[in-house]
Amino acid sequence: MLSVRVFRSAAQGGGIAPPEAALRAASPQGASALGRPGGATPPPEAALRAASPQGASALGRPGGAFVAYEVPRRPAQTVLDVVTHIQRCLDPTLAYRFACRVGMCGSCAMTVNGRARWTCRTHVEAVARDGALEIAPLANLPVIRDLVTDMSAFFDKGARAMGSFVPTATRHVEFATVAPSSKARRAVDAAIECIGCGVCYASCDVVSWNPAYLGPAALNRAWTLVNDPRDGARDERLAAVAGDAGCHACHTHQSCTDRCPKALAPTASIAGLKRATALAALSGRMR
Repeated sequence: MLSVRVFRSAAQGGGIAPPEAALRAASPQGASALGRPGGATPPPEAALRAASPQGASALGRPGGAFVAYEVPRRPAQTVLDVVTHIQRCLDPTLAYRFACRVGMCGSCAMTVNGRARWTCRTHVEAVARDGALEIAPLANLPVIRDLVTDMSAFFDKGARAMGSFVPTATRHVEFATVAPSSKARRAVDAAIECIGCGVCYASCDVVSWNPAYLGPAALNRAWTLVNDPRDGARDERLAAVAGDAGCHACHTHQSCTDRCPKALAPTASIAGLKRATALAALSGRMR
């Protein structure tokens, strides 16, 4: 069995989701209510065991706590499998986010044993050798409920960094060709693979200290567009990322690069922006 501690936000009306909610889910009636008549139900002792008031302060998120569950071990089990088992078999009130389950969308990102990860690609045997897991929402983002975070600030910062392509041609013009061997294209070969999962943002110390900081993902996206010869807003974009909360606020801790599930290097992209903004300022193209 796995000992799993999951962060639960305060339920509507105050307090943690009551233990009886999990016990109902572990009863035959709970299975029927979940649309699983006749299905095997977990024993009551596998349901909710305790709510830890220390959990909320440990996360810096008052109004929530860690709740303990016992989950069966299975071969090739992922952390997302564990969370899904809890929600489907032990406590249907648990809220979490996922979509593809195969490492393409990034929506299942959570904090697992203190580190931001994609839960669909994180195998239990790799992170819980002692049989214990602690699962929490991503850091540096407000919690909507339980393991679900509000990504609005993350995407808003992408907009502040001018993360949208600005075309210079109309639909009536021939398609522009960007040679794969060109220097600008090779500079962003890896960076363009970012899918915006938020793991780097949750892992960034600078975001923790300075909530205004644009963050690794937004700056990485800006770097890809700065190197796109078809884009028509290069200087404006450099100005957008050159402020106090932009690329020069990065301390090069490389937490984003270390923890990116796609093995990208946002730190390198940010370093490229630092050089590009400095050159633009020296040449008088950016004021």
